[in-house]
Amino acid sequence: MEELAREAGITVRTVRFYRERGLIQPPRREGRIAWYDTHHLARLRTIAALLERGHTLNGIAELATAFESGRDVGEVLGLGEATGETPVRLSPEELADYFEGEVTAENLATSLALGYLATDGDEIVHISRRLLDASAALVREGVPLASILETAREVRAHTDAMAELFSAFLAAHTTAEDSARLRPLAKSIVEAEFSMALDRRLRTGYATGSAGT
Repeated sequence: MEELAREAGITVRTVRFYRERGLIQPPRREGRIAWYDTHHLARLRTIAALLERGHTLNGIAELATAFESGRDVGEVLGLGEATGETPVRLSPEELADYFEGEVTAENLATSLALGYLATDGDEIVHISRRLLDASAALVREGVPLASILETAREVRAHTDAMAELFSAFLAAHTTAEDSARLRPLAKSIVEAEFSMALDRRLRTGYATGSAGT
């Protein structure tokens, strides 16, 4: 347990607490020795990532129960019909196939910290089919996964700010029921503005590059 706690960057007391709450599975025992493995470490890192994203321990416990009972992970994470995002279950080998040569310990740790990945025993759950496919396509084009994840971290900060802006706007002018109904309109505005902004940036960037050559 001390070795597991050290690898996870937490205290032994915290590991015991997580065990008591059912957030991690009991160790394999051989006599008086309790053996923890990489699954326990991955689960602890997933818990840390979820806590960083604002999830409560009760919510994480519910997620762990969903994993073990076969419930829909998207339902627990608040995905699916509400957001259009579909979680994807992958074996470690399938994940490696998506990102050939890019599945390093550093990239996995970053993905867990960002909340893109969670673990369920021998399986890995990616939070979004669209994000998985888009990032895999960029890797196939030669973009390093580490760069994609670093950009994703910055994008999240901006999208969180936009979400806060629209949430405040809708709260000021509509009821809670209307806000949910009008959510697709806010999404359409952001997508249209981003598309036009990207076009402007690309035109300016290529024009500048051409002038310099």
